Amino acid sequence: MKVGEDRGEEGRRKGMKSQRNLSRPEPRRVGNVVIIAAMLLSLCILSLIKARYCSTPYEKSDGNMRFEAERKESLKIATEAEDHKGEEEEDASDSIEAGRVTCFQETKRSETCEAHGDIRVQGSSLTIFVDQMQQEKKIKPYSRKHDPVAMAHISEWTFKPFAGGQPPPACTVNHSVPALVFSVGGFTGNLFHDYTDLLVPVFITSHKYHGKVQFLMSNYKSWWVNKFMQIFKQLSKYEMIDIDNDQEVRCFRRVVVGPTFHKEIGVDPSKTPGGYSVVDFKKVLREAFGLERATATPTGDQWDIRRKPRLLIISRKSTRMFLNERKMVDMATSLGFDVRIGEADINTEVSKFARLVNSADVMIGVHGAGLTNMVFLPAGAVLIQVVPYGGLEWLARSTFHDPAKDMEINYMEYKIQLDETTLSEQYPKDHPVLKDYYSIHKQGWDAIKTIYLDKQNVRPHLGRLKITLQEALKLLPHTHPN
Repeated sequence: MKVGEDRGEEGRRKGMKSQRNLSRPEPRRVGNVVIIAAMLLSLCILSLIKARYCSTPYEKSDGNMRFEAERKESLKIATEAEDHKGEEEEDASDSIEAGRVTCFQETKRSETCEAHGDIRVQGSSLTIFVDQMQQEKKIKPYSRKHDPVAMAHISEWTFKPFAGGQPPPACTVNHSVPALVFSVGGFTGNLFHDYTDLLVPVFITSHKYHGKVQFLMSNYKSWWVNKFMQIFKQLSKYEMIDIDNDQEVRCFRRVVVGPTFHKEIGVDPSKTPGGYSVVDFKKVLREAFGLERATATPTGDQWDIRRKPRLLIISRKSTRMFLNERKMVDMATSLGFDVRIGEADINTEVSKFARLVNSADVMIGVHGAGLTNMVFLPAGAVLIQVVPYGGLEWLARSTFHDPAKDMEINYMEYKIQLDETTLSEQYPKDHPVLKDYYSIHKQGWDAIKTIYLDKQNVRPHLGRLKITLQEALKLLPHTHPN
């Protein structure tokens, strides 16, 4: 009995112990809770002390939190390409070091700078903010860097790094495509400069983006932009922006400032991605203005007037005029040409004149901006440049002779002789203007322009000109009527 009682007593003690364990928390668990609470309190105190007393380049104030959010949003948008090709282009951009601004000069005529990373364009201050950039860089985005007269009318842009301790201007517009910044100032309004200084360089710089590029135009001229709008719409799918007067802060992942110049009205295929050339530029023009003829080959319809080769005479009404233009028309008509006369000025509708030039098989004109319309001639056509008196062969060569070959155009010259120029009526026979024109050249461009371009009109010999036109006919792929 005693043994049983002892066991019963032991069982009661164990049951009471078990109940005590269930009704009261263990000291170790209480200690863990206290430690965790103390750690959380310490973190809160440290955060308050840091916010109050610590200084960092980008404190997490409301402004900086917005900055971080915008940065993430900008990165997100930049990586969302519109199609597979766009994705490849953006991936290539992201592979370049962020904050890097690379500048280069293909020739002395132009400078092009390209920035990658988190970029904020503030047009109202002519400033491009680039995250992680090391130092400022200034640039005038126009392809006539060597010409102080032209560059005096070009606004200067500045690349700036984000200021330390200050968030950059907040993005108001995010763009998913690269930007190209260029000026439409300088010598715009002169057709030759429109193409050689601006339109062709913009093509060179933007064609690789296949329309996925945002044009930011500085020194904006609405009349000029509207004149060539059809060309710009072929190069960019987006609305042109007058960036100097823009109140937005536009954010990009890639920005190119300054179009790249290769040569007069020309493209060097060895310097372009994929080897595109001025022939591709002419294709852009045909698509922009709906031009029908890619080549000078006539149509097969025997009743079509295109079987009769067309001669276009570029007429001038102020300087370097053809004084016997009517007789030139009659003579060319006698050779079998369908003759047209065209005169373009600053108010001429580009598309209308482009169609006229595109319909021509031979175009003739005295050296001047009007010959720039050669860009609309079909391949295989003939350009005849009438070179004014005064040793200007070098000028004729660089402006229209050299570009013609790349455009697949047959080039010819008709050089004005002393008895064909009105200068012979203005100066004595032994005057240096007539007998020693290189002495005039030494006086500089202003003297050359004033005397040999602005004061001269011409009267070509019809006999000599007839021979030139007959040679031009031999270069055409036409079947002439009996």
